[in-house]
Order: sequence, then C-alpha cells, then structure tokens
Amino acid sequence: MKSPAFAYAKPRTLDEACGLLEAHGEESRIIAGGQSLVAMLNLRLAAPGLLVDINAIEGLGGISVQGDRLVIGALVRHREIEQSGMVAENCPLLAQAAPHIAHVAIRNSGTIGGSIALADPAAEWPACCLALDATFRLVSKKGERRVAARDFFKGLFATALRPAELVAAIEIPLLPNHRSVFLELARRRGDYAIVGLAALARPEGGRLHDVRLAYLGGGDAPILARHAMQAAEGKPPAADLSAELARDLSPLADLENRAATKLHLANVLARRALAALAA
Repeated sequence: MKSPAFAYAKPRTLDEACGLLEAHGEESRIIAGGQSLVAMLNLRLAAPGLLVDINAIEGLGGISVQGDRLVIGALVRHREIEQSGMVAENCPLLAQAAPHIAHVAIRNSGTIGGSIALADPAAEWPACCLALDATFRLVSKKGERRVAARDFFKGLFATALRPAELVAAIEIPLLPNHRSVFLELARRRGDYAIVGLAALARPEGGRLHDVRLAYLGGGDAPILARHAMQAAEGKPPAADLSAELARDLSPLADLENRAATKLHLANVLARRALAALAA
C-alpha cells in the first residue's frame, strides 16, 4: 500500500519548523528518521497534509556532557548512541539498551527524539529515560520548556507534547556511583520485546540503594515499578517481586502471550537485573 499524498517542507531553522507546525496544526507531522512514521503512512494509519523534515536544522544533533548532565540532541541516531564512547562512559544504560533496538539498518536511521515523541510502550528509549530520571527539552513558537520523563508519558502513544511542539534534546543526570543493566525478552532478535527492563541502583555492602526499575511492554506506557523498587530498596537482591510487580504493571495480552505470562517474565527480569546490579 502506498502512502496518501502530502506536502513536504524542509526548514533550515528551529524557528521556521515551529512556525510550520503552528500554521498547519494537526495536519502537520514531523519526520526525522522516519522508521515509524513511514510505515504508518504506507499502512494509512497516518495521513498528514504536511511533513516537516527537521534533518537540516542545526542544533538538534550531537552528544555532549554539560555540567552534571549528558545532553543528547533529538536528531541523534540510535546507532550513534550505540557507538558513542561518551555515552558508554557517562550513561552505560543507553549503550546497553541500544543493541536491542530492531536491527542495524533501523538504528542507522531512527532517532532518539522520534522514539521519545512516539512513546511506543514497547520501545527501549522511553523506559531508559524513566529509569534515568531524564528531562526532555521541548520547543515551540511560544518558547522552551522542560518536562521530566516521569511526567511526559501519558498512555498509549500519548505524551505531554503540546500542539506545534517538538522534542529538541534529552538531558540525563550523570550517576557515576550507579550500576545499570538492560534486559529484554523477545521471540527473535530485533523483534519487539515481550517485556523489557531498564534497571539502575547504587550497590553498597551487598545492598541496593536508589533502585530504579523501568519496564517496557508492561502496560500502555513505559512504567516505573514503584512498589517493586520500594521492596528492593536497601536490601540484598530480592528473590521474588511478583506480588509487587502485579501492583505496578498492567501488561496487555497479545496473540502470543497472556498478561500473566508477561508478569511472570517481568519478575524473571527483575531477579536477573537485581542480581547483576549487586554483583
């Protein structure tokens, strides 16, 4: 199936892009890597009147350490994050998660900003950003604002983005005393995860502190497993968090897995992750 007809614009500045989004409203869509949007167009799941290509805009790319934060521009490709020594040194969770994103061809084109804005509950970056307590820098003609990841994801493909607003950068606090691990279970390498986990903690004396467990595939949005985190806080790795995870997660059954199966797998991943963090 071919996509519906649409107009196309490639602005050179952020101000020009925001102006186009404001002028065309809900008829406009941003395209960067296009790894999700192009498929949606071809399946007629999206039919915008105007595509705004933001790839030529300077200032939306690059990875840098600014003070106590790692800053990643919205146009940074998944593969760039995967191969970045700066990311591996300052935010290893992202380096651990990147190879799980689809296949290399997809990672060469897809962008972190696009993944955040789409808010697919089965995607890796939204869960990582929750675990890392990241902040998103959002811009529009009305100015700039920052929204914490915990306040950004609202539901199935729903976010705190306002009309004519776009993701410009992701800001991640540096956590030099924390360990991280990223785990996911999928039927085949490159498939969407059945369930996945982005985990961080600060180990001390065989116990885990500042435990963070963020799940993908655990509901209609990425989810911080707060009850499980509380149960694991200040303790040696817990053997079983199934009761807590049942309160935290609301996985949706699909053609291949029951909700109960996904809850069981979420507990398996928690056990593995906490053991790795404490090792």
